[in-house]
Amino acid sequence: MVGLDYVLRGGYAKYRSHLVEGRPGSGKTTLGLQFLIDGASRGERCLYITLSESKRELLSVAGRHGWDLAGVEILELVPPELSLDPSQLQTLVHSSDLELGETVNAALAEIERMKPDRVVFDSLSEIRLLSQGSLRYRRQVLALKSFFLLNHATVLLLDDLTAEHDDLNLHSISHGVIRMEQLTPIYGGERRRLRVIKMRGVQIRGGFHDFVIRPGGVIVFPRLVASDHEEATHGSPASSGNAVDILLGGGLDRGTSTLVMGPSGVGKSTIAASYCHAALGREERVLVLLFDETKRIFLARAAGLGMDLRPFLETGDLILEQIDPAELSPGELSARIQSAVEGLDARIVVIDSLTGYLNAMSEEQHLVLQMHEILTYLNQKGVVTILLLANHGLIGQMVSPVDMTYLCDSVMLLRFFESGGRVRRAISVVKKRVGPHEDTIREFRITGDGVNVGEPLAQFHGILTGVPSYEGKHSDLLADEKP
Repeated sequence: MVGLDYVLRGGYAKYRSHLVEGRPGSGKTTLGLQFLIDGASRGERCLYITLSESKRELLSVAGRHGWDLAGVEILELVPPELSLDPSQLQTLVHSSDLELGETVNAALAEIERMKPDRVVFDSLSEIRLLSQGSLRYRRQVLALKSFFLLNHATVLLLDDLTAEHDDLNLHSISHGVIRMEQLTPIYGGERRRLRVIKMRGVQIRGGFHDFVIRPGGVIVFPRLVASDHEEATHGSPASSGNAVDILLGGGLDRGTSTLVMGPSGVGKSTIAASYCHAALGREERVLVLLFDETKRIFLARAAGLGMDLRPFLETGDLILEQIDPAELSPGELSARIQSAVEGLDARIVVIDSLTGYLNAMSEEQHLVLQMHEILTYLNQKGVVTILLLANHGLIGQMVSPVDMTYLCDSVMLLRFFESGGRVRRAISVVKKRVGPHEDTIREFRITGDGVNVGEPLAQFHGILTGVPSYEGKHSDLLADEKP
C-alpha cells in the first residue's frame, strides 16, 4: 500500500507485532487481507487466523475486491463451546478455560507447522472475551507476541475496540499501533481516516490521514506536508492572451497563487478559463477542479466565449474533474492535486470554487490550514494556482465566506456597477506580492470573443466596499454592443 507505506516511512517493521484497531466496519479486515496478498505476491508464506469471521465470508470479501487469495492460508478457529457439536460440550471444567487454551493452541500449532512470514490475527476481541480478565488477557497477548517473534513472523493483530479500557494494555506491548476511524457526517457519505499512534524507532508522518475503501481495497491519502517535497524551477509568467495581464504586470508568475473574488456571475470562471485556454495553447497541462458546475456547462460556456476546450480534454492536456464535496474527503482532494502535478505535470491548477471546497471541510479553520499546505506545495512546484471565491450576495455590501486573501500572492477583485441604465463589470488587482501591478480600476466585458478590458477609469468610488459608483463620463466606458 503506497499511501500507508509513505505514512509509515517504508511500511511495517519486519518480525514485529502491530496492532490495528477500529470499530466494526472501519476497514481492518480489508487492510489485513491486503497485507497478506502483498506478501503472497512476493513469494512469502501468509496466514490469516480468524476467530470472528468464517473462511467463506473472507473469500466473499476478497471476491468483491477482485482479489485472488492463492498463497494465503486461512485458519478458521471456532471455540469448542461455540461449535454446536454435542460431543464438544462439557460441564465439569469452566468452559472459558478450555476454549481459550484450545483456541490458542490450535493457532500456535498451525504457525509452528507452516512457519509463516506474515500473519493476521482476527481478532483479539475474541481472546479478550475468553480470557475474562485484563491480567489473563494481557498474558495471553504477550505469549502470542513472544511466539510470533520466535518464529520470525510479521503480524497484524486486529482489535474491534469492544472494551476500550484495555487499549493501553495493547498499546504498550505492540511495536506499532494504527487506529482506523469511520465518521458519519450529517449529510453525504461516510468519511474514513486513520492515525498511527505509535511506531517504535520510526519518525512517522503524524496526524490523521484520510482513506477510502473501494473495489481493490483500502486507499490511504497521506496528509499533504509541503516541506516534504522538493522545490522545482520556475519559468516565465503565464499570460491569459487578453488585457487582464496588463493589470497583473504581464501575467501570473509561476509558483504563485491568485485569488479571484467577486459575486456570482461576475466572470470569475471566465477569467480563469482564459488563462487555462492560453496555457493549453502553449502545450501546458491544466487541472480544473469544478465544485459548482458540471463539466458540460463549463465546456459549453467556454466554447461560447471563443475558447473551445474539448480538443484538449480529448488529448489529456486538460484534466477536468467534477467534485462532489459531499462524497470527497479533503485528503483525497489533496491527493488528486498532487497526482496531477507530479504524475501528469500539470502547470496550472484552478479550484472553482473555494466556496464549494469550504463545504467539503468540517470547519473553516481546517480549510485555511489545508489550503496553506496545498498552496505552499503548488508554489514550490512552480505551479500557477487560481482560486475562485464567491462573495455572499449579488449586489450591495458583500462578505466573503472565508478570508483567504493573506494566503494568496495576488488578489483580483471583480464587481458589478451601474451606469447609463446598464449593469457593467469592473476589475482591479488589489494585491500582488511578486512584481508590479496596476492599481487602477478598469471595466471589462465578456463577449463571444472572450474578455475585453477597457481603459483605466478614474471616477470610481466604493469599489472596495462592494457598492461601486461610477461618476465619470459615459464615453470613457466600453462602447455598447450593436444589436
